[in-house]
Amino acid sequence: MSMRLRHALRNSIVEAIMLLLSLIILLPILVMVFGSFKSSAEVLDFSLKLPKEWLFSNYKQVYEQGNLLRSFMNGIVITGISSIINIVTTSAASFVLVRRESRMSNFLYLFFFMGLIAPMSTITTIRVVQWLGFYGSVASVILVYAALNTAFSVFLYNGFIKSIPKALDEVAFLEGAGMFTVFFRIIIPLIVPVNATVLIMVFMSVWNDITIPIYFLTDSTDWTMPLAVYNFYGLYSRDWNLIFAVLVLTSLPVFILYLFAQKYIIGGLTAGSVKG
Repeated sequence: MSMRLRHALRNSIVEAIMLLLSLIILLPILVMVFGSFKSSAEVLDFSLKLPKEWLFSNYKQVYEQGNLLRSFMNGIVITGISSIINIVTTSAASFVLVRRESRMSNFLYLFFFMGLIAPMSTITTIRVVQWLGFYGSVASVILVYAALNTAFSVFLYNGFIKSIPKALDEVAFLEGAGMFTVFFRIIIPLIVPVNATVLIMVFMSVWNDITIPIYFLTDSTDWTMPLAVYNFYGLYSRDWNLIFAVLVLTSLPVFILYLFAQKYIIGGLTAGSVKG
C-alpha cells in the first residue's frame, strides 16, 4: 500500500470516527423532541423510543398556559435591538481604532479586549442602571446586552478592518469625503460577512440567556423565552412532556437561524485572515 493511499485511508477513518462522535450530541435532542409528544407517564423513561401516540396537544397546552407568544415577542425585540446597537457601535469604534494608529488607540483596543476576560459585576451594573433611572425596563436589558457583547464584536471587526487597504480611505479623502462618508460608503459594504457573524453570535447569546432578564426585568410581562421556560418548569416540574415541548419551541428559532446562517459564522470568523 502506497504512502498516499495509507494517508487517505487514515484520514477517512479519523473523519468517520469524528462524525460518529459528533452524532452523540443528537441523542439528548432526540430524547427531548420525542418526549415532547409523549404522555406524562410515558416520558419518564427518557428513552429514544418513539411515542406510542403522538400527542400534538402538548404543544397546544404549552402555548395556551405558558404565555409563550408574549415572551417570544419580548425576546425578538430585546435580541434584535441589542444586536443592531452592538453592530453599529462596535464597527464604528473598530474603524476608528484601526485607522488611527496611536498609543491611545492601542490602549483602547486592549481595554476592549479585557472585556473577553473580565467577568461582569452584576451588583455594580444594577447600581449603575438604578442611578441612570431605568432599572426594571426593557431598555436596561437591551443596553446591558449590547455592552456585554462589545468586546467580542470589536475583536472580530478589528481583525477584518485591518485587512482592508488604507488606500481606499486615502482615495476617498482626496475626493473630499469625510470620515462618516468613508465609513458608511466604503467600509460598511466591505464588512458584511462580519456583520452577519456578529448578528448571529449576539442573537444566540442574547436569546438563550436567562441571568440578565432575571436580574433586570421586574415585570413578568417583559420576560423572555428562557424565563418563560424557567417559570413553566416551576409550575409543571412533574410534566416532563410539557417541559420538553417548551424547550423545543424555545430552541427552534436559534436552531433555524444557525442552520441557515452557519456558513456566515465560519466565513466571518475567517474573513480577516483570508483577505489579508
